[in-house]
Amino acid sequence: MAGIQPFQINIPKEEVDRLNQKLKDTRFPGGPIVADAGTRYGPPYEWAQTLYNTWINDFDWYSVQNDINKYPQYTNSIENLNIFFLHARAERPNAIPLLMVHGWPGCFWEFSRVWGPLSCPSDDEDIAFHVVVPSLPGFCWSDGPHRSGWTLQDTARVFDQLMKKLGYQEYMVQCGDWGHFVGRELASKYTDSCKLLHFNFAPSPLPPGVEYTDREKTTVDRENDWLENHIGYAVCMRTRPHTIGLALHDNPLGILMWVGEKFIEASNPENQSDPSWTHAILTTASLYYFSNCIMSSMLPYYENVEHDKFAEFVVQPENRIKVPFGYTSFFWDTEPSSRRAVERTGELVFYRGSVMMPGISLHSSTRVD
Repeated sequence: MAGIQPFQINIPKEEVDRLNQKLKDTRFPGGPIVADAGTRYGPPYEWAQTLYNTWINDFDWYSVQNDINKYPQYTNSIENLNIFFLHARAERPNAIPLLMVHGWPGCFWEFSRVWGPLSCPSDDEDIAFHVVVPSLPGFCWSDGPHRSGWTLQDTARVFDQLMKKLGYQEYMVQCGDWGHFVGRELASKYTDSCKLLHFNFAPSPLPPGVEYTDREKTTVDRENDWLENHIGYAVCMRTRPHTIGLALHDNPLGILMWVGEKFIEASNPENQSDPSWTHAILTTASLYYFSNCIMSSMLPYYENVEHDKFAEFVVQPENRIKVPFGYTSFFWDTEPSSRRAVERTGELVFYRGSVMMPGISLHSSTRVD
């Protein structure tokens, strides 16, 4: 595996101390923008204050670092980009190579709950995987692109080369958010190597002239609300990434709010009181801060498809998925899609939808739309 270098996360104590001091030096405004702000102006003020206090008083960076470092990490230069990746190899001889691709405001760590069980399943009957989790260019110790115009299709080409360097001539892919576009490229153009695909995000248009089901009506309403009231972060990053990037680069509370907002706006509200969710937000904010990636992580927004063009992009013939793929639709995601929408974009063989609306709680592996 020529050129692949071992890597471990090792944030110097002085940098951890500096983060803590910067947090302690932060002055809160003393209250919300208006007394009855609630959630209309952004995340609730009380939520931000509580998260901030938890970061200062209860969050243990070294525990996170030690947990990540239990698994092998590497870097490799491909097309003049140094790419960071975690590689959890299975011991079983019949293990399946699996590429897992994150989005924003995620990072490689969002797969931390599964890279262990997938590579070392507890049940002898379960399938084992060689799990490869790279950071997208510009995220968490992967170089940012050295030129403008770098797209997620370019990233797909680099990740295909990475898998082949690791000896995986054929592999499967799991991805969501911006990673969806990496996976779609691999499954439409690199079918000699990408053999199976699973999405947890797949914005897709419904067939014209159909009558919407109850779930489709609700998810369309959710998507419209997202585009109308929650898309400001994307507009900033796809138009002025230098402006907001420089403002946040050395600003841990700024990173926390910019990242944390999406964690609570694109997730099931019932899960947000779980301490593990708070831990996930603080870990992600810490990783962005320590790896200096908040500004370069914005490039996918600047260089790729705008949100209101997602559905148009996926039905273009050249972007049609040519390998078998599955999709799990989560209602609280930003653009939950129905089976009959997603199956228009490729060779769909598996669909699982969830409905979580007032008075409804339903899961199905067949059709919930």
